Amino acid sequence: MPTLDRQDDVFVLDLGTDENRFHPDWIASVNAALDTVEKAEGARALVTAATGKFYSNGLDLDWLFAHADQHQDYVVSVHELLARLLSLPVVTVAALQGHTFAAGAMFSLAHDFRVMRADRGYWCLPEADINIPFTPGMSALIQARLAPQTAHEAMVSARRFGGHDAAAAGIADRAVDEDAVRVTALEIARAQTGKAGDTLGTIKARMYAPVLAALRDTTSPLG
Repeated sequence: MPTLDRQDDVFVLDLGTDENRFHPDWIASVNAALDTVEKAEGARALVTAATGKFYSNGLDLDWLFAHADQHQDYVVSVHELLARLLSLPVVTVAALQGHTFAAGAMFSLAHDFRVMRADRGYWCLPEADINIPFTPGMSALIQARLAPQTAHEAMVSARRFGGHDAAAAGIADRAVDEDAVRVTALEIARAQTGKAGDTLGTIKARMYAPVLAALRDTTSPLG
């Protein structure tokens, strides 16, 4: 399960050691960590990271298939987590040390910056291959955070981007060696801690107003 630590002015949220799928308990744990980050005062930033082969493999499809009657509430909770991270009033950096797939990839896009391991691990939106369409909110998020041609290729072809290709396409801001992923993310975060607060939150909320509205629109198709 996710754990939150603080290194001086940078909060570090470790998403876990397995596939870090979006189980309802996992979502609740991440939200609790974000509560702590938001309620803190003064200079601060947030790095999310993970340990092991995966950063996040996305939705917990096993749980979802076993609880089909809760499908809508589940998707709403995923949307709200993405919206919350996208508009968080602190600078956020994702340290992608491993595979980052589907909703995990969207979660990474909701951060301000991304650092990816260069030699191993893929960033991928596999929905076209697994026959799960993007919701309108998810589509809005991806298209707002990626260049049009990159978003098109990633969404339509389900291409797996390695670290260097992800950096070249603008998906990742940096591609670095394995042992430098979290260190680099922390360096980026530390340089931005002074920006935390209401002004930054307002900037993000206005910048991504259409995306946030789409993610929070419970009347639109949710699957």
